[in-house]
Amino acid sequence: MAPSAMRTAAASLSDAQPLSYWLDDPGRPGALPALAGDERCDLLVIGGGYSGLWTALLAKERDPDREVVLIEGHEAGWAASGRNGGFCAASLTHGFSNGLARWPGELATLEELGARNLDAIEAAVARYSLDCDFERSGEIDVATEPYQLADLRETYEAAVRSGATGLELLDRDAVRAEVDSPTFLGGLHDPYGVAMLHPAKLVWGLKRAVTALGVRIYENTRGLELARTATGMAVRTPYGRVFARRVALGTNVFPSLVKRVRPYTVPVYDYALTTEPLTDAQLASVGWRNRQGLGDSANRFHYFRITADQRILWGGYDAIYPYGGRLDASLDHRPETYLTLASHFFRCFPQLEGIRFSHAWGGAIDTCSRFSAFFGTAYDGRVAYAAGYTGLGVGATRFGGEVMLDLLAGERTERTELEMVRTKPLPFPPEPAAWAGIGLTKWSLARADAHAGRRNVWLRTMDRLGLGFDS
Repeated sequence: MAPSAMRTAAASLSDAQPLSYWLDDPGRPGALPALAGDERCDLLVIGGGYSGLWTALLAKERDPDREVVLIEGHEAGWAASGRNGGFCAASLTHGFSNGLARWPGELATLEELGARNLDAIEAAVARYSLDCDFERSGEIDVATEPYQLADLRETYEAAVRSGATGLELLDRDAVRAEVDSPTFLGGLHDPYGVAMLHPAKLVWGLKRAVTALGVRIYENTRGLELARTATGMAVRTPYGRVFARRVALGTNVFPSLVKRVRPYTVPVYDYALTTEPLTDAQLASVGWRNRQGLGDSANRFHYFRITADQRILWGGYDAIYPYGGRLDASLDHRPETYLTLASHFFRCFPQLEGIRFSHAWGGAIDTCSRFSAFFGTAYDGRVAYAAGYTGLGVGATRFGGEVMLDLLAGERTERTELEMVRTKPLPFPPEPAAWAGIGLTKWSLARADAHAGRRNVWLRTMDRLGLGFDS
């Protein structure tokens, strides 16, 4: 980084609060009391992020008389559900290309189910008056290097052959007419398949909705241990126990109470910035009238969007894996990554030089080797789990909740018959092999970005084995 660019980036961060912009909101609700004593219910949901809250909501919609309890180790939405970019995508497979590579025979079904899932989220936002700045404004994947134009065209043509409609390839002038950056060479526009929203407000709205439906929520209540009982399961908590006929695990990045599931995920720390609100003149210099979400097409990619109060959220690029997969609050902030992100921001939008960042934060994502969620049961079908969303869980977690409820009911449905649902990703190896393999993969991805996307032997081998590590 040139010294002048470093000075500009550093100055822009001088007042940034080390806190998720989304969680820094006067409407943030207070925590509900912890569980003290014993509880009994039909269904216990563990985890108060999207995965758990959607599962609880769907369980009550399916059977209003079902007794549902939800426990959360901290406060609802404090982890990934309150720290993400606020992109709510229809894709259940971490994008069309990943789905095509892994499940070509059922991709049309997966795409249809994903579209229906996003429609259902939009309907729930209206039905329960979830005040979460929901905007179905779409997304543009932009090319910032010439070789990426060919990749976007290949994706577009494959999607059209699979029956996708509404997608549009944009040349340089067309994409810059939507959002003006000198780095943009073209783009692939999906006008319907992605919505923007305020992720923390979605959590808080779901929390209010499920409470109104009769779900009993206990915050600051960790699930410590699962045990079988004569009629179901018992979960020990710090100050009590929950006895339930069935249990749904929505703990995602945190160590699963089903220990055999743990090797399938690793935590990856992701970071983001938000600017101060743009003035009318600054916004006009960028364009962005249609408020789409954007992402560039590198392996080490950025995602960026406009908030309801006209800030730009800018995140991604670095993906930090801590040795041993440890979860550590000290990793929630990484000044060197913030400096890198800020310098990249001004390269993308030089017309905004002088703008400052108001918030800078990070958090852990549950990553699996196939980039998209996996599912299963334990304890003879009394416990179900879903995990591994790899950063695209804002929308897909609702689908995961449907799958968990299907599995707990022992039902054969269109969802449970999917190969995606019936199979698992390859697990990550133990240390130090995981550290070495992930480090080599990250180095190889960076090298590919610097060499016109050419994948080296290591990446090609990983591709053949169906393994990956996503930035």
